[in-house]
Amino acid sequence: MNTFSRIISGTMTWGVWGSKFSTKEIQSLIEQSIDMGVNTFDHADIYGGYTTESDFGAAFKKSTVNRDSVFFISKCGIQMPCDARPLPVKHYDYTEKHIRMSVENSLRHLNTDYLDVLLLHRPSPLMHAETVAKVTLDLKKEGKIRQLGVSNFTPSQMSLLQQEVKLEWNQLECSLTHENGLFDGTLDHMKIHGIGSMAWSPLGSYFKENDAKKQRILKCMTPLCEKYNCTEDQLLLTWLLYHPSKIYPVIGTTSAKRIELSIAALDIKLEITDWFLLLEASMGEPLP
Repeated sequence: MNTFSRIISGTMTWGVWGSKFSTKEIQSLIEQSIDMGVNTFDHADIYGGYTTESDFGAAFKKSTVNRDSVFFISKCGIQMPCDARPLPVKHYDYTEKHIRMSVENSLRHLNTDYLDVLLLHRPSPLMHAETVAKVTLDLKKEGKIRQLGVSNFTPSQMSLLQQEVKLEWNQLECSLTHENGLFDGTLDHMKIHGIGSMAWSPLGSYFKENDAKKQRILKCMTPLCEKYNCTEDQLLLTWLLYHPSKIYPVIGTTSAKRIELSIAALDIKLEITDWFLLLEASMGEPLP
């Protein structure tokens, strides 16, 4: 039986929010990704102002890939003001009507009959766990979603939902430069309750900021890249993959070469002392 690839391809910047790929370019990247061993694609209804799922779906339909050989993740819950939805304010909506509408839109846009995973994109203070449980269980019975998870939820927010429905994933922000989940109980809670972990922005702020933290990590990382014969982004991924929670990084690149490098990071065997050297560099002080 096929399983999720250890590296997940995030599609947020494939469309108008990033590379603005044509249908042919998206088709090519899908096929190249699968040839390299990445069979899992992460979406959200809001990406591209509610357009990127359609772009991906049109390309997937033209591809040579069988639907049963890949996994589609999508998210719902954020109501984002944009051209497609001229709303007065950004907000979160976990009513039965909105969840169902979002799922059925995603299915239509992605040209598929089911989502392998549906994630609730952001926690809402107005969420009714009973309502979420009812509609998602109905969608499961109808074969429209196979697994349910959340994204960016705290342990207490997950517990609230878990009283009513089984959660199988939490996609959280986690990286060497954003290591909160390792210490605030989030990953512990997930491990205890059998909730799988995905990490968005797995490279963190390393390539986005040139601050003191970046300089500390760079100083530590330079000899380690030479030691392990790897690139900086590979070492950042390897650091995350080392964690016992078996975190699945969701990479955001649209470059086939960088996808290939990300997959190669799976083969790097990091030593425990090097893991802690990198953590100390990020934190800026020794562990207590």
